[in-house]
Amino acid sequence: MTTATATWIGSISVLLWGTLAFLTKLTGGHIPEFQLMAMTFTIAFLLMMVRWLRAGHTGIRFAHQSVFAWCIGVVGLFGYHFAYFKAMTLAPAVEVSLLAYLWPLFIVLFSAFLPGESLRAQHIAGAVMALVGCWLLIGRNSSGFSTENMDGYLVAFACALIWSSYSVLSRLVKSVPTDAVGWFCGVTAVLAWVCHLLWEQTVWPDSWSQWVGVIGLGLGPVGIAFFTWDYGVKHGNIQLLGTLAYGAPLISVVLLVLAGFGEATSAVIAASVLIVIGSLVAGRAGRASEVPEDDSPDQQSNITPSDKTNTA
Repeated sequence: MTTATATWIGSISVLLWGTLAFLTKLTGGHIPEFQLMAMTFTIAFLLMMVRWLRAGHTGIRFAHQSVFAWCIGVVGLFGYHFAYFKAMTLAPAVEVSLLAYLWPLFIVLFSAFLPGESLRAQHIAGAVMALVGCWLLIGRNSSGFSTENMDGYLVAFACALIWSSYSVLSRLVKSVPTDAVGWFCGVTAVLAWVCHLLWEQTVWPDSWSQWVGVIGLGLGPVGIAFFTWDYGVKHGNIQLLGTLAYGAPLISVVLLVLAGFGEATSAVIAASVLIVIGSLVAGRAGRASEVPEDDSPDQQSNITPSDKTNTA
């Protein structure tokens, strides 16, 4: 599978994460955070289990991964959500979201340290433009940052570091199949259930629309999205994926507007333009950085007859 195809697969995650706010709205907002996290990650694990059973096995083979891979997976999935929910209790939601959404920019920057990767000025420019658009989109209702909420800001900043590190470090374990993420989701679900039982009171959905929201979250933004993201960051253009990730809040706002939960303001339009232009700039940088294939005519002409004989 080509890098471009893997990048498109990874971009499916952005589309699915764009439905996060709408589906969360359907849940009614009354389900405790860790309970909702536990329920959705359980659905994600069951989704992958269905894949394993259809293939004629239980997926145990995919649980046999290195400690390093397990740490990346569990800390990335559980650590990010734990820090995000904690930040929400310490600081206003808008400011938390602004800081947490630094992770796409960090992905672009951190990817420069990966073997075989190069960071171009267009990557940085595109990511920064998209970041400005994202902040304009999310921060239009912000009351401003305050020093009294510094604890929450630091935890939100940690969210960005955790998810960007998870995404970039996954590239170092690209031999680990995406099916293993199913087990990471399973462990994350168990840890979320423990947190729920320790700190929250159980509140089950009481209508079909709330169940649709929960199941939709488990199948899409929490389920398929994490699987496609894993494949994309391991085999695709990670800098372009980082920039495209800023499209998720844009898709989210558009869906809420279409559903009647919001309105298209000048800030939304300006943010849309910046995010699209930033993605286009980063996309052009990605195409420019592509190298010729090993079997291109230019490289074949550099092979000596003796090399051809040895190859044969």
